[in-house]
Amino acid sequence: MSVARFIADQRTNYAVPVALTCALLGISISWFYKWWQRALSPWHLYTTRDLRRDTLDRAVKVMFVKQRGLHGSPRLVEDLRQDGWVVSEKTVAKSMRRQGLIARKIKRRNGLTKQDKTKAPFPDLINRDFTAAAPNQRWVGDITEIPTAGGKLYLATVIDLFSRRLIGAATSRHPNAELAKAAITTAVTVRGGKAAIWREEESEKVIFHTDRGSTYTADLFTKACKDLGIRQSMGRVGSCFDNSAAEAFFSTLEWEVLSRNEFDTTTAAAATVMDWCFNFYNTTRRHSSAAMMSPIAYETAALTPRAA
Repeated sequence: MSVARFIADQRTNYAVPVALTCALLGISISWFYKWWQRALSPWHLYTTRDLRRDTLDRAVKVMFVKQRGLHGSPRLVEDLRQDGWVVSEKTVAKSMRRQGLIARKIKRRNGLTKQDKTKAPFPDLINRDFTAAAPNQRWVGDITEIPTAGGKLYLATVIDLFSRRLIGAATSRHPNAELAKAAITTAVTVRGGKAAIWREEESEKVIFHTDRGSTYTADLFTKACKDLGIRQSMGRVGSCFDNSAAEAFFSTLEWEVLSRNEFDTTTAAAATVMDWCFNFYNTTRRHSSAAMMSPIAYETAALTPRAA
């Protein structure tokens, strides 16, 4: 029974004044009479409509909290449909607005790219085509800064363009070649080691696309890529579009993690960021470039038929 119906029944059945019942329940009298005017329409239609809306609101909020408050309406509607709801994105967006559920907070970052003009850049093998027909064909990467009260922390990434899965990540107090090497080494390990990705033909080797920063042209990093059987590729200086897939990942990280947290130490920052990367982004967060599935779910769905 709804609160408004209870108030109405108290007046009808027990002659209890509306004002008294509203006062005892902490309900606005004007709210009750507004409800009463609407209730003059067919009662069963009103309750059916409101019941579905209230039930949907609860379902939206539960799913929003389950997804750490990070999924907006496009992803949340997919989550709800997976749970059996027949609902549109517009309806979910309205429910989120009613409840004040906001998934993103925008925050900008400064670029870290510093080119070493004494080193010749690698050619652009991607040409803004951030797609791949299979895993381990095209990877992209970049480095971003994570501010903390205890100093700056830097995160290096490696993302497979097939599923947008983060396969390599490393953190350090310094944005240098050692950090980039740690990330690419992790990526190779995740993909099964050097033997799993190695290709004899140069044209078939894994492409790793980055900006022209000195980090990626340093001898330590270029030698590591050569030893691992990885071809380097680089976009132009000052063009975020030439590495937009890597930039998009950092934008998501900033919206969903950095704008919502203030870190006292680099250790705390690293723990939170890595948890989001591997326990949410890869496993749960739906990606528009992966058929609105999580990267790991997309890889599993795509590769299972092949394995069979």
